[in-house]
Amino acid sequence: MQFRHPELLYALFLLLIPIIVHLFQLRKFKTEAFTNVAFLKKIKTQTRKSNSVKKWLVLLTRMGLLAAIVFAFAQPFIPQSDIATLPKETIIYLDNSYSMQAKGPSGQLLKTAAQDLITNLQEDQKFTLLTNNAAYRNTTVKDIRNELLQLPFTATQLSEEAVTLKAQKEFTKDPSTSKRLILISDYQEKGTPYQLPASNVLKNYIQLQPVLKNNVSIDSIYVSARKASGLELTVLLSTLEKRETNTAVSLYNGNTLLAKGTASFNDDLITSVLFTIKSEDGLEGRVVIDDPLLQFDNTLFFTINKDRPIRVLAINGGNSNYLQRIFTAPEFEYTTTTLKDLDYSKIPEANYVILNEVTDIPSSLIGVIDAFAKAGGICTIIPNSTTSPNAYNLTLQNLASLQVTAKQNEKQLVTTINYDHPIYRDVFDTRIDNFQYPSVSESYAIAGGDPILKFQDGSTFLTAQNGIYAFSGSLSQENSNFKSSPLIVPTFYNMARQSLQLPDLYMNTGVTNTYDIPLVLQDDEVITLEQSTAQENNFIPLQQSKGSRVQITTTQRPQVAGNYNVQYGTNTLQQVSYNYTRSESNLRYAQLDNDKNYHTSIKSLFDKFESSDNVQSLWKWFIIFALLFLLLEILILKFYK
Repeated sequence: MQFRHPELLYALFLLLIPIIVHLFQLRKFKTEAFTNVAFLKKIKTQTRKSNSVKKWLVLLTRMGLLAAIVFAFAQPFIPQSDIATLPKETIIYLDNSYSMQAKGPSGQLLKTAAQDLITNLQEDQKFTLLTNNAAYRNTTVKDIRNELLQLPFTATQLSEEAVTLKAQKEFTKDPSTSKRLILISDYQEKGTPYQLPASNVLKNYIQLQPVLKNNVSIDSIYVSARKASGLELTVLLSTLEKRETNTAVSLYNGNTLLAKGTASFNDDLITSVLFTIKSEDGLEGRVVIDDPLLQFDNTLFFTINKDRPIRVLAINGGNSNYLQRIFTAPEFEYTTTTLKDLDYSKIPEANYVILNEVTDIPSSLIGVIDAFAKAGGICTIIPNSTTSPNAYNLTLQNLASLQVTAKQNEKQLVTTINYDHPIYRDVFDTRIDNFQYPSVSESYAIAGGDPILKFQDGSTFLTAQNGIYAFSGSLSQENSNFKSSPLIVPTFYNMARQSLQLPDLYMNTGVTNTYDIPLVLQDDEVITLEQSTAQENNFIPLQQSKGSRVQITTTQRPQVAGNYNVQYGTNTLQQVSYNYTRSESNLRYAQLDNDKNYHTSIKSLFDKFESSDNVQSLWKWFIIFALLFLLLEILILKFYK
């Protein structure tokens, strides 16, 4: 038993008052003479014994009455749990990701959860609300009722680890408080563990799940073929359950309907729809389906811009026919020249420069190439077999701080590929351990840089440093069969692609995206991304001027999917598209029901809290005891003789 006001128990010292009154008799008795003394003595003895018992009974009832009143005012109670009497700190995480758009028994999961919180939380109860993109600290339901009912959906979802770390920063350091973290989500199965432990924090999980899970999602779109008549676009769609009904798919250019198709899943969970459109200078694309379960994945934005070829300049001292076959129009604008006919002013205008087996590279050209690389250009250097090690060493030292140590005259095989390097990262489906190894008869030993291709002895065949790619040997047919290797095309193709990273057909929001815009910016000029349908989504992205191009980097913005104009002053340079990631379309859920802190509704959890926080008050019983003692005293005084 515990007391709400234990300090009032000092009033029990008042029990000494009736005891003192009882022990010290303040009445004075007079002696009277009677004739029959013996009879009076007997009566007197009996009366004193009777009065003594009665006084003790009255004393006990009065002490009981006073003690009961003191206990009642001290408010005794019995707690229902060990934490019932502790101060509470409550943090609620409410998942507002797009998967919470799914319909539960009472409507959308997010809207239902918000309404249940308003219903079950006390109006004046202090708590902190965390969502995927906002925090409401030390607030009450009354203060954020409107915000709860109007919570926006977001494409990103915090992991449980991230929520736990945020919550631990919000909790106080007071060890005497009971800390409760309530996580409300649908808990999609994403391969990450749930129910992570947290020190000094009681976690409670509320899992909300939809009634239906057969969501249809537009997963991606890509150009499957380029023909003279136009482009073939393939749209991929998926569902989680077999469907007997077809789904209509519409293709728009802005607000103009271009084509319609039908997605038939049959017995498959993945299907595709093919569209053929005429080639145009630009396409502000949008693919739309009508599926009632989740809304965010019913639209996929994409952009096809006017072809902007990557400008490739080859300065040749050897055979360059293989380069001409790799860098074809319309993707590339290939220019070839000899060192003798080179116009140095054309180098800054190029995106990718190749020094193809130039025997002697003059210092003036080295200076121009160095400025080109520092401005963000990409240059590949292929040595000539007759180039002296000292001359090649001087070139590489000045351009990339690479060191040529010696010339090797032994034939070697290229056996090691750096699959993690950007030029090979997306080339291979699997990492190949045994392939048709290219061979090189003569090469230079190069130290430094980031090796991309290596010989069997571990020495470098292709390395990169500060935008400079350097081969250690000539690629002529007399020296190497690398031109006949399957590696030749992806190697040069991706080196050129790195020199001008054009935007993809579409990108995802919430992740880092980097692409280039062919433009020479002047001082204090910036590029903006603008959405014509909603100006509040316009913003200035992170940008860096690199010679003839501007590198754009986006991370947290844009937050809204759509087609955006790349705006330079009043000129629209091109368009880019952003979409929400489709990870939220997966309506498969983790199993959490083996945990004692798992709940399927907000009401059941708050009922549990109310039960555990409840205390059994005893003050009413002590009031009853006080009345009983008072009644007993009255009865004793009136009827006891």
